[in-house]
Amino acid sequence: MEKTAHLTEGSIAKTLFKLALPIMGTSFVQMSYSLIDMLWVGRIGTGAVAAVGTAGFYTWLANAFILIPKIGAEVGVAQATGQKDMVEVKKHVKHSIQMGIFLALIYGLVMIIFRKGLIGFFNLGDEEIILAAIDYLVIVSLGFVFFFINPIFTSIFNGYGDSKSPFVINSIGLVINVILDPLLIIGIGPFPRLGVIGAAIATILSQAIATLLFVIKARKTSVIFSDISLFHKPDLLHIRVIVKLGLPVAVQSGLFTIISMIVARIIAMWGPTAIAVQKIGSQIEAISWMSAGGFQSAMSAFIGQNYGARKWERVDKGYTIGMIIVSFIGVFATVLFFFGSRTLFSIFVQEEEAILYGIQYLKIVGFSQLFMCIEITTAGAFNGLGRTTPPSIVDIVFNSLRIPSALILSSTSLGINGIWWALSITSIMKGVVLAMWYIISCNKYKEEL
Repeated sequence: MEKTAHLTEGSIAKTLFKLALPIMGTSFVQMSYSLIDMLWVGRIGTGAVAAVGTAGFYTWLANAFILIPKIGAEVGVAQATGQKDMVEVKKHVKHSIQMGIFLALIYGLVMIIFRKGLIGFFNLGDEEIILAAIDYLVIVSLGFVFFFINPIFTSIFNGYGDSKSPFVINSIGLVINVILDPLLIIGIGPFPRLGVIGAAIATILSQAIATLLFVIKARKTSVIFSDISLFHKPDLLHIRVIVKLGLPVAVQSGLFTIISMIVARIIAMWGPTAIAVQKIGSQIEAISWMSAGGFQSAMSAFIGQNYGARKWERVDKGYTIGMIIVSFIGVFATVLFFFGSRTLFSIFVQEEEAILYGIQYLKIVGFSQLFMCIEITTAGAFNGLGRTTPPSIVDIVFNSLRIPSALILSSTSLGINGIWWALSITSIMKGVVLAMWYIISCNKYKEEL
């Protein structure tokens, strides 16, 4: 596999950058699917944005289930690669893919069966928006196999040190989505105007093509994909290992989504415009958290391989260098959100009320961007060591505090801005606490080597 990065040797900074940049690109590509949907759906109106955003909570919740095999693949493949145990690498590949397909089928079925109650949870109050949200959820659910399997393939390649292949494949999928969105959402030429339904169809088709490209790439990559049969019965030992690695992160992600859904109900008291603003704002905020997410995966693969190879000095230096890099990203995001908030939000919506809401959102959450980047990257360092529980604990505790904080602060003269402050303050606390936990725990982990 000629594109594999040797993460256990050479310049740490260069190795991290070489691995992280394609991963960051892949993260932006994956984020861009929904971002581009929002760009075109926003031309229909804030009601359509609210519909896609509401149904989008359940595609977001799906990430909790995806993370079990995804983290299991990334950490398991990275550590086995560091130990130069290719048999173990292939076992992690096989079992993570099997688990991903199984979870996708179950999750998609649940979404379709309970679609009305799931959308009804948000009390949207507008029948047209509710029906559009249900349509979007059902269509996307039919393609959840592709939605699940692409991140798992991405993690397998990343864990092995090849971050370029997933970037190229996911980028091709994005280009297809970019082409299909205007054709299917607003209708161009012979294509009918499908609106929200068009956004869902475009997403499924582009992700299906990306999955096909991953399969083709896997067939050519005999080093880690040869002699793997997905139809053979999985063994419980490797299922347990994958679940042990991925479950804490999955629980964290699932609870984060559920908490966000509860917060969305609070936001809904200010109407559909407020819901749309929060959805668009979170997409813009992805500029920083997706960048940090790229370094999280790079950090996980880098530390996983070096921990597996018993090279603690590189583990230590890699974390320090990673923190310096993401700090620049966090500060840049703060400056961008504070001074460019109107310009950024005006890209997505034209209504002045929504833009004014959006300006306040971006300025308030802008204060937390540095700490959010630190938290996300530190979680990657913990994952690489196989310690996925500490980041989950910190995330669950402080995210849970968002609900009472949002209720209390929004009941004051701050109004809806109190909700944005609740999000920002808890993000700051997560970054501080998790970084301190990692630094304090380092000596203990060194003794285990």
